[in-house]
Amino acid sequence: MNTPFKFKQFAVNQDKCAMKIGTDSVLLGAWTSVKENPFSILDLGAGTGILSLMLAQRSSAQNIEAIEIDADAYEQCSENFENSPWADRLFCYHASLLEFVKEVEDKFDLIICNPPFYSEDYKTDNKARDLARFNDAMPFEHLIYATLNLLSDDGIFSVVIPYKEEEKLIELASKVGLHPNHILRVKGNPDSEIKRSLLEFSFNKTRTDVSELIIETARHQYTEDYINLTKDFYLKM
Repeated sequence: MNTPFKFKQFAVNQDKCAMKIGTDSVLLGAWTSVKENPFSILDLGAGTGILSLMLAQRSSAQNIEAIEIDADAYEQCSENFENSPWADRLFCYHASLLEFVKEVEDKFDLIICNPPFYSEDYKTDNKARDLARFNDAMPFEHLIYATLNLLSDDGIFSVVIPYKEEEKLIELASKVGLHPNHILRVKGNPDSEIKRSLLEFSFNKTRTDVSELIIETARHQYTEDYINLTKDFYLKM
């Protein structure tokens, strides 16, 4: 039974995707800055297409391209794009990250990614989901290489990763002249450890602005910050 995940302005089918819609994507799609009015956006490893759809809602970008290597996810992403109010601005490629870098000469004003990561000793009985989460699917080195080749001079690269990987990614990025301008560290509740880092990089070196977001104070008691960030998307916010 496929029940689409309904947002305020669009719906997303996800029955063919190993990686389902989660808080990480919604936070990244809502937090990423569009104040520079990007003309072209690239979504790396699109999955359901959720990030591209959120940015289509939030920006007037004319060209939003997504790449997805998994055949089923690619098919689903393309369908979600076609069924959205912004079908004419969205396009999904069935390609690997490195293939795409090799073949494309365009530069993008905004590159966004919720990479499949594989943390702790995580294995389930669902092989497709394991693969989607497996770091080998998109190592940080590939992400940085793609960004270096595809990001416009004044563009931004926005990504969500496990907090414990933050230092590693910043160090890798700094080697190619990408600097973290904004970092948002996310905690589930006031007493939990920081779980995720949302990072925004660019080639322009500025002081890094670091902030923290707490999602809820008690089960389903969402903080004002979280509600303000996601209320344009979630039906119940």
